[in-house]
Parts: sequence; C-alpha cells; structure tokens
Amino acid sequence: MKRKLLTILTILGVCTTAQSQIHELGVTVGATNYIGDIGSTKYINPTDMGYGFQYRWNKSARHSWRVNYTYMPISGKDADSDMPLRQARDLSTKNNLNELMLGLEFNFFEFDLHNDWFAFTPYVHTGIAGLSYKETYFNEYAKQIEKDTEYALAIPVTLGLKALINKKLVISAEVGARYAFTDNLDGSNPASPSTNIVAFGNTNSKDWYVFSGINISYTFGKNPCYCAPR
Repeated sequence: MKRKLLTILTILGVCTTAQSQIHELGVTVGATNYIGDIGSTKYINPTDMGYGFQYRWNKSARHSWRVNYTYMPISGKDADSDMPLRQARDLSTKNNLNELMLGLEFNFFEFDLHNDWFAFTPYVHTGIAGLSYKETYFNEYAKQIEKDTEYALAIPVTLGLKALINKKLVISAEVGARYAFTDNLDGSNPASPSTNIVAFGNTNSKDWYVFSGINISYTFGKNPCYCAPR
C-alpha cells in the first residue's frame, strides 16, 4: 500500500512539474505617438512619455500569454505635419489613454528559461485591447473641449526583442501599433455634432496610436518542463 501511494505521489509530482509555468511581472516605460486627423502622419514618432505594467505567463519556449496595463498620453500638432493644409489649419490636440490589453506572444526562436544565464529572441504579439479616453470636440474658436470619458476597443500588432539575464530578469524592447475602433481620439469626429461642433478630416478612417517602450520583468514560479517525453 505504501509503495502504491509513493508511486502515485511521484506521478503527481512529475505531472505538476511538467505543467508548471514561469511567470513574469514587470514595469514598462516608453513613449507614444498618434496618427489621425491632426498633426504628423509618421507611424513611429515617439513624442509623449508613457508607462505601464506587464504580466507574462510562459506556456512554452515558443509562446506566452500576456496582460498589459499602459498609461499613454497622446498629442498632435498640425505645425509638425508635412501637409500644407494641416499646417495652414494649425490645430493641436491632446488626450490621455488608459489601455488594458490581453494577447498572445510568439517567439521566433526558442526562449528557454532553463538557460544558465542568457537567452534571446525576436517576437511578435497581438491580441485585444480596451481603452478609455476623453470625448472631445473643437468649438468655433478652434479650442479643444473635453466631455465625458469614453471607451473603445483596439487591435495591437507588436514587434520586439527580448533577452533573459541571469535566469531572473527579462529585458524586452518593442514597438506596438494599435488600430483603435474610434475616430475621435483627437476631437475630429465628435459623437454629437451640431452647429458649433463639426467633424473634419477623414471621417471614414479610424485613429491609430503607437507605443515604443522597454520592459524589465522579474521571473518567478517553477521552471516549465520543455523536455521531450521519454
């Protein structure tokens, strides 16, 4: 009986080890830029400092589930555009985005957390994001007016590089573009236009915003088993 119990406990211990994961918890700092109906149309042009927190759940050496919270101020000035019509209009916009994102990260190389001191890989990431922002509009004096907080979804597409240092720290650098399901991050397409509140720009397209940043995370939990079955 004792031998059978010992055998069962051993099997359970092996299964638990094989299914255990390594977790990562870290902080992110970087800068944002926005692409819409006001300001520059450059896709990677970090201008406003942002920060956030990141959690990774490493399911294998090739993929991870990940959750991010990021605070991202965005701004745009027509004076910074290379389009003459925008330069002549000379509007400027600001907003603050709070983003919560859930996604899947795929490693191009095996990111083996059993390595003694170093591992490295490029990766791609996508998922779904929810964001809050201020609904705004421009009045007849070309002044941006804030209204209520609004919510929208966004689709992120991220490219990055990451490295494991001393088996405890993971450092990653990435650029992530988000396609937002709203056209009013900049106040160009208000929800309730009126005589004194008008829409302008391309009202048939949605806004984009980009976050370029660096993340440092600490790994904890049992090492996942990447060994081939016998």
